[in-house]
Amino acid sequence: MQTSKHHRSSGMSNRLCYQPIQEVEAYCLPRFQTLDPQVLYNNESSQSTVFSAQNFHIKYCTLESSAANGSYTVYNSPSTVNFSPNGSPMSQQDSHSYPPPDQYHSPDQNYSSPISGSCITDDATDFKYKLKQLETVMLGPDSNILDNYCSTFQNGTSNTLPETDSWGQIMDSISKRDLKQVLIFCAKAVADNDLLLAQWMMDELRQMVSVSGEPIQRLGAYLLEGLVARRASSGSNIYKALRCKEPASSELLSYMHILYEVCPYFKFGYMSANGAIAEAMKDENSVHIIDFQIGQGSQWLTLIQAFAARPGGPPHIRITGIDDSMSAYARGGGLNIVGKRLSKLAELFKVPFEFHAAAMSGCEVQLKHLGVRPGEALAMNFAFMLHHMPDESVSTQNHRDRLLRLVKSLSPKVVTLVEQESNTNTAAFFPRFVETLNYYTAMFESIDVTLPRDHKERINVEQHCLAREVVNIIACEGVERVERHELLGKWRLRFAMAGFTPYPLSSLVNATIKTLLDNYSDKYRLQERDGALYLGWKNRDLVASCAWKCKPSTN
Repeated sequence: MQTSKHHRSSGMSNRLCYQPIQEVEAYCLPRFQTLDPQVLYNNESSQSTVFSAQNFHIKYCTLESSAANGSYTVYNSPSTVNFSPNGSPMSQQDSHSYPPPDQYHSPDQNYSSPISGSCITDDATDFKYKLKQLETVMLGPDSNILDNYCSTFQNGTSNTLPETDSWGQIMDSISKRDLKQVLIFCAKAVADNDLLLAQWMMDELRQMVSVSGEPIQRLGAYLLEGLVARRASSGSNIYKALRCKEPASSELLSYMHILYEVCPYFKFGYMSANGAIAEAMKDENSVHIIDFQIGQGSQWLTLIQAFAARPGGPPHIRITGIDDSMSAYARGGGLNIVGKRLSKLAELFKVPFEFHAAAMSGCEVQLKHLGVRPGEALAMNFAFMLHHMPDESVSTQNHRDRLLRLVKSLSPKVVTLVEQESNTNTAAFFPRFVETLNYYTAMFESIDVTLPRDHKERINVEQHCLAREVVNIIACEGVERVERHELLGKWRLRFAMAGFTPYPLSSLVNATIKTLLDNYSDKYRLQERDGALYLGWKNRDLVASCAWKCKPSTN
């Protein structure tokens, strides 16, 4: 979940006004063509032809590929969906797509396919017949793979189907258009490497998802893209398939700002972190805040104003901003933009201020880059950042824990942590898919109460700010899977091992956030548990915020 740290003054209305759009462009995915045994196998000999994942990708995947295996013919369209370097589907005027949607898409913009386009029809008998044809081509007329395949379903011994022992239950889910369950079945087929079943279910899913539909339909569109990308590639080939142009930086910044305004998740995180820092620094004269992902720097606008109103006068404030390439792109420039913005505000409120830029990713940060000076009271801020750092499961360098140990060595007065409350770091693919489905369903539902379903800006916000995360979690592995969330319980263990102890948030922070939530839907809920704050949608925790301090010395 990414957004810029935009400030909104207390007098600004929480409601955003938008101009209506003329139409919502269809989100197009190509159909799967009919499985022809002559395409997959050679009828003229008993030797089966190699059917590679790369060939499959070229025939059936929507993604633009820069892989070395060559290009493929596509059609130009005014607006279609492709992907950012991080995996976000997005509209591009000069991008490529398959034939226009009106050739095989329904009027309601749901995914669909031509009548003859599905590799397997809705008829289970026809499915068995086509499977038997493939079996005969592969192994000859006396093979009994089909019988074994079907009897395995009936006996409940197959791992192919999640939580079901009956082929009929899959057919029932499809006939009822139970999109969530069909997505789960499809993910299980992908996890089990059941190419035939996965391919058929992807084709069925295309008729059920829509970026302008209900929350589960919109999320389903991006989950489906992740499944297609995962099925078609592996390892480094996935990111090659996901590379394409970003939107203009001004557009991306606009999308980030809209997400920041329509949902309270980021305001909740920044307000709770600022409250902890203000409390810890209430008696300090020289404060150095190190923000490990400063973005637009807007988190600090309200804190500078709070320090300006402090009894006895404001402290000298120095902020070190660590940058990433996405924030720099969205800003349309380097960290000097952030420094000038914050300096201008500090001057207006007569707060002594310095800004120190460290243009690098968190993985590159070393002690020398932080510019720490003697006599400063240090505050470290990790807001929606640490989950991007690879841990011990990805790299022996384990930057996630390395940064915590580095911070501990500086003896800060307070360290703030804000993270999504989700478990996608080390989970295997299938449980990771289910977790992503459940988490982002709540996220998309919360957006649905604020922005109209057919609003162009909502589609862009979800594609550019959320879909990239979904596709990355589902399609990628290893170092290329950068969205690696952990539950607060795991973060507690990491901070404890690094030498920290909890720093309780004050009741004033809790009360301030409750006031913030009065401006949003009553389905949001705020809970305080074990010294941490949780913001959720209905019964699902989505964001957790807490603070830490160094453990007292035992000497």
